[in-house]
Amino acid sequence: MPLTDQFGRTATDLRVSLTDRCNLRCAYCMPAEGLDWLPKPELLTDDELVRAVGVAVAMLGIREVRFTGGEPLLRRGLPGIVERVAGLLPRPEISLTTNGIGLDRLAGPLRAAGLDRINVSLDTLSRETFVQLARRDRLDDVLAGLKAAASAGMTPVKVNAVLMRGVNDQEAPALLRFCLEHGYQLRFIEQMPLDAQHGWRRAEMVTADEVLAALSTEFTLTPDDPAGRGSAPAECFLVDGGPERVGIIGSVTRPFCGACDRIRLTADGQLRNCLFATAESDLRTPLRAGASDDELAAVWQRCIRAKLPGHGINDPDFLQPARPMSAIGG
Repeated sequence: MPLTDQFGRTATDLRVSLTDRCNLRCAYCMPAEGLDWLPKPELLTDDELVRAVGVAVAMLGIREVRFTGGEPLLRRGLPGIVERVAGLLPRPEISLTTNGIGLDRLAGPLRAAGLDRINVSLDTLSRETFVQLARRDRLDDVLAGLKAAASAGMTPVKVNAVLMRGVNDQEAPALLRFCLEHGYQLRFIEQMPLDAQHGWRRAEMVTADEVLAALSTEFTLTPDDPAGRGSAPAECFLVDGGPERVGIIGSVTRPFCGACDRIRLTADGQLRNCLFATAESDLRTPLRAGASDDELAAVWQRCIRAKLPGHGINDPDFLQPARPMSAIGG
């Protein structure tokens, strides 16, 4: 029984947050002092997490599982979780989104466990700007993680970049040059209203059009088969005729809600049918109360049926979710 909502969209892509903790304090995500992390007893155990994912894969048609955070590399036993999910039938495609810190030692074990693809966040190539944005001096660790992921065979390694006006917005061409030189696939993501401090302002957001304009000062970009995009969040462009590509995820100015195929499971066992949902469905309580697989599947079904037609960012009555991105998972 597929996870189909009332608008005919079917969720096949599951985003699983493994922790709300992070070892950076990125300005577009959380305040400098950090946040109050979830108490450990509230987090799903490895067994609970794998069972929940197993129900989604075996009974509900989930074909891709992406592990997120917070920072998922902080989750103890991550390679074991990946290995167990890779053992599910039918085997889902498994990916991970990370800030790259610690990836230099974990890339090999994660690849061996079954990780197929990886996305690494890199917003700047300047150490000074990195410290300003992330409030930690860890640029070298991120670059080492990128190199290790490529060496482990998780190619093409994808790089996610968020541009902040007046901070790193001038770096778009340099970031693309860097990724082209190293064989990484770059995607720019519009800053979204998911910061814990609720400081997002539309006027301060660097838009997809602005990113394209900045890149076009040094590169020739042509749309790469828009008809073949499907549910992918990124609009892809051939760089100087290809075959290299760059992606732009215009979540705010170019929403793609009509083709959304995602559903989310938070680290504390709550289902979310949209990144910007203001309501959640509790999966942890029935998991711990001994619910059957059929009963758990019914919770997933009820969650997806309540999905709205769009995220509503552009509506005048839009309300930012109570949870920040670090507690939802990307």
